[in-house]
Amino acid sequence: MPNIKVGVIGTGFIGPAHVEAIRRLGFVEVVAIAGSSLESARRAANHLSIPKAYGDYRDLLQDPEVQVVHNCTPNHLHYSVNLDIIKAGKHVMSEKPLAVSRTQTRTLLEQARQKGIVHGVCFNYRQYPMVQHLKSLVLSRALGDVRLIRGNYLQDWLSSAIDYNWRIDPKLGGPVRAVGDIGSHWMDTVQYITGQRITEVYADLVTVLPVRKKRKTKSDTFSHGSKVQEDEYEDIHIASEDYGTILFRFSGGATGVVTVSQITPGRKNHLLCEIDCSESSALWNQEQSEQLWIGHRNKPNEMVMADPALLSEQAQPFLHYPGGHNQGWPDGMKNLMAQFYGFIAKNGDPLSDSLPFASFDDGHANACILDAIVESSKKREWIRVSYDM
Repeated sequence: MPNIKVGVIGTGFIGPAHVEAIRRLGFVEVVAIAGSSLESARRAANHLSIPKAYGDYRDLLQDPEVQVVHNCTPNHLHYSVNLDIIKAGKHVMSEKPLAVSRTQTRTLLEQARQKGIVHGVCFNYRQYPMVQHLKSLVLSRALGDVRLIRGNYLQDWLSSAIDYNWRIDPKLGGPVRAVGDIGSHWMDTVQYITGQRITEVYADLVTVLPVRKKRKTKSDTFSHGSKVQEDEYEDIHIASEDYGTILFRFSGGATGVVTVSQITPGRKNHLLCEIDCSESSALWNQEQSEQLWIGHRNKPNEMVMADPALLSEQAQPFLHYPGGHNQGWPDGMKNLMAQFYGFIAKNGDPLSDSLPFASFDDGHANACILDAIVESSKKREWIRVSYDM
């Protein structure tokens, strides 16, 4: 089977992560990368040993060798770049959010369907072995009826007033920041696990740090804060939320709540999902991703480990090593790429209702939920999610 040829747009934190995950598959080759300038593209190409570098992503899209394109640009560029990828007739894997408004995501979904291309969104937490195992337990009703869906997603990289990043600016990051950036991962994960769609929301979004000090020199994502002199920064008034708590109602009758924060000292990437069912409960923590806690009322609780001998058939394709050989975030990314490119290699139908990865349908659904969350926080009332699929 000839290698599938790929181009990546974006040279920041997430672009190289995509490159690494793609290369681990063995049958997919990254042949080109595009940056915000030819200099940045060449620098990334040299560092990552990629043959071609483009200073304009549109030139990459004209490359006849490139069959699939990964959109790893900042949020405000996702719509225009994704639309150009679709028009070029290339399969596309987009970072989330798919776009910054539901109008844009609906357009992208419609265009991708019409073009008949394979379209994915990087909701990578679905692809962990223990998430797959938990999904199989829930759907087989081994835990009983789903009643409560609870959890949080906490980070600390924006906890200081001198922490600043482009995601904070709504013009670049979109109308919701913490909830859109990381809360969207939690919402996608729990809906995937339970098979229940979010139908109503009640949200409280808070800007804890209304003024931040923006460095006059560039600061990268997840960079460490440090003391600066007064003339090294400027005061920026903040409109996006640092924190949010959201109540949910789900299509299958469950209710739930999540707390999202990017200002929680000591929490690095703390995504936690807890599913309370009628017979047992289950808890999965991304920072201890090889473990799944199962709670019982009338017998000892369990801690299930990521061992091929212990997990469900559904989880088996997502396990690559024997028990005790921990898999983490990079392995979840690899699993996403394996599902996406395996589908392309088999000439899968992108209009199928059972894709093995998150698609533009899921990206648009997420935008619909975020739209309702913003409205709820403004109105201080329950808002029903309107899905216009």
